[in-house]
Amino acid sequence: MIDQQRWYAGVDWASESHHVFLTDGDGLKIGEKIFKHSGEGLAEMAAWLMVASGAGHPSQIHIAIEVPHGPVVETLIERKFNVHAINPKQMDRFRDRFTLAGAKDDSRDAEVMASALRTDPRCFRSLAAADPVIIELREWSRIADNLGAERNRLTNRMREQLWRYFPAILEFDSDLNAEWLLALWEAAPTPAKAVRIREATIAKLLKRNRIRRFNAAYVRDVLRQTPVTVAAGTTEAACAHIATLIARIRLLNRQITQAHDRLDALIAQLTSAAQVELEGKQHDAEILASLPGVGRIVLATLLAEGFDALQRRDYAALRSLTGVAPVTRRSGKSLIVIRRQACHQRLSNAMYHWARVAVQHDRISRAKYAALRSRGHSHGRALRSVADRLLNVACAMLKTGTTFNPSLADEKTPC
Repeated sequence: MIDQQRWYAGVDWASESHHVFLTDGDGLKIGEKIFKHSGEGLAEMAAWLMVASGAGHPSQIHIAIEVPHGPVVETLIERKFNVHAINPKQMDRFRDRFTLAGAKDDSRDAEVMASALRTDPRCFRSLAAADPVIIELREWSRIADNLGAERNRLTNRMREQLWRYFPAILEFDSDLNAEWLLALWEAAPTPAKAVRIREATIAKLLKRNRIRRFNAAYVRDVLRQTPVTVAAGTTEAACAHIATLIARIRLLNRQITQAHDRLDALIAQLTSAAQVELEGKQHDAEILASLPGVGRIVLATLLAEGFDALQRRDYAALRSLTGVAPVTRRSGKSLIVIRRQACHQRLSNAMYHWARVAVQHDRISRAKYAALRSRGHSHGRALRSVADRLLNVACAMLKTGTTFNPSLADEKTPC
């Protein structure tokens, strides 16, 4: 049987234009061309690849690109081309085949990718169209993350202003975005007004916001502490600043709530769709959610940012992506093991919180953490080992399609 003829193309993408280099199956140059980044330009790119190569079907053309997402990738995948991604660091090593001087330009990079895909396809990762729900889940997950970071910035500014003139309020709660604390400041924005506020008013505020850890008398006594002496005008300036911050914090609180509701809806949509498609079998989301320490944010981040590796049940890839796999450097008698820095930062943060919560609620995770700490390892190092074990268990569960059973948890479960 004669193998199907193939062509190879490298796409060096940029913000305004994309350089494309096309070769045949023997590595001989067919042509190269620059296309503008626009709907018309990307359509022209796809058409040129077909005409220049003479291929009968887009699947005969294999395209290499550094970025694994974006409109260029989506355009090519939608038109049935075989698209493959390569890590930029690997791409830098392949470039040495063509120039020892370290020269770099768009034309050469496109040629290097086409040649490397032809000779070393194992170094590339095949890309496929993502589930629309996963695309939306990924975006909402990032939206929630960005909104949370913005709220932290605003609450830090609010804390700084309160520290200037009214530090008593900081004694109630470290979470300054809590609605009851915002309402309390509005009722008593200055030490002078705090002295006049009635206990009944505070009691109503606490009841309305369902705050039970403080009583009205305690709150009143704290507010009436001896105030900080400040320069004239400082209190008025700080109050004006805080008033603008509170309006934005409340808006962010609403938006974060909406983002969390949308994440829950999308995860439920994934689960329900899988039940129909897989005849009642459990979806990856259900399996992962059953693990100790996995909440809404961690689950959404795992599904959104690590979807491809989860689909492949690729434990090694997940370890690298999440940053829990250490980096070993061995040369002669020298052996150094260091933390992996080249990882997906959002997945790394998710794994940290997953392991942190699991240590609090899972017996085996807690014992592993304690053992590592007793051997002198740092808090972060111990949590990464706990996260590594949890990924191992998660892979085994995904392969067998079963949810987490604490009685069967075993650190030596193969993955």
